[in-house]
Amino acid sequence: MPANKEDGGWKKFFWNSETRELLGRTGGSWFKIFIFYLVFYGCLAGIFIGTIQALLLTISNYKPTWQDRVAPPGLSHTPRSEKSEMAFDPRDPETYLPYTKALKNFMSKYDEEGQKDQMKFEDCGEHPAEYKNRGDLEMDVGVRKACRFPRTLLGPCSGLEDTEFGFKEGKPCVIVKLNRIVNFFPRAPSTNDSIPEEAQPKVQPNLIPIYCTNKREEDAGKIGEIKYYGIGEGFPLQYYPYYGKLLHPQYLQPLVALQFTNLTRNMELRIECKVFGDNIDYSEKDRYQGRFDIKFQVNGL
Repeated sequence: MPANKEDGGWKKFFWNSETRELLGRTGGSWFKIFIFYLVFYGCLAGIFIGTIQALLLTISNYKPTWQDRVAPPGLSHTPRSEKSEMAFDPRDPETYLPYTKALKNFMSKYDEEGQKDQMKFEDCGEHPAEYKNRGDLEMDVGVRKACRFPRTLLGPCSGLEDTEFGFKEGKPCVIVKLNRIVNFFPRAPSTNDSIPEEAQPKVQPNLIPIYCTNKREEDAGKIGEIKYYGIGEGFPLQYYPYYGKLLHPQYLQPLVALQFTNLTRNMELRIECKVFGDNIDYSEKDRYQGRFDIKFQVNGL
């Protein structure tokens, strides 16, 4: 019933001291309303929590539910720059300082000091070998050990002796890795059918090979020699599978170092690198799926 000036106005409607009514209702009436909504929203919250709990029961803590929908691994490199373009002058350290800084930061994860713990790391050999089976993801065996990957395997691109990673000499290094996918088993090429003729000598058992060449025809003959450093100059299978952050917190991806030893000066050169495997594909929509391209321009004489 709306309030008016004659019966005391809105103040009396809000609280009537004579009848002890709040907004036209007695305390008992408000109590019933409170109990109704308490039970109503309590039921809704219970249904919501129950649904979430039921959903969580179907999700593994260690393995993505829709693993079959995950694309093949991406191929990425360090240093990274805007539009994957690197231009520098070997005579001017300021021009390549961002690149060497990124390489130093990245390689610090592979320092020998951090891989000494025998409970967390193990030696997996310096030659390509078969997958390192550490049990299924759902097995209750706890945290898995990780394979060591000493920086020395990357030769002059390790940053141990040449802290400028070749940039000072106009022979830049690039560190390459396959991105992590939980429980992914990359398969080495079983045939040479889809591999360029120049890359076929790099094929060997238990290895995902990588090969780089000029992206554009006009750059043919201007790239010079590319040196590859790492186990088998590719990605060895004993570093797979990856068990995820919970079970494999110390995991180190195998690396390949590329050193471009004789790039033609004062020219923009576009280089494409690819990895080859039976279950590694490429996509025009994703330029880093199984491959990448990079632009170099080394200025100066």
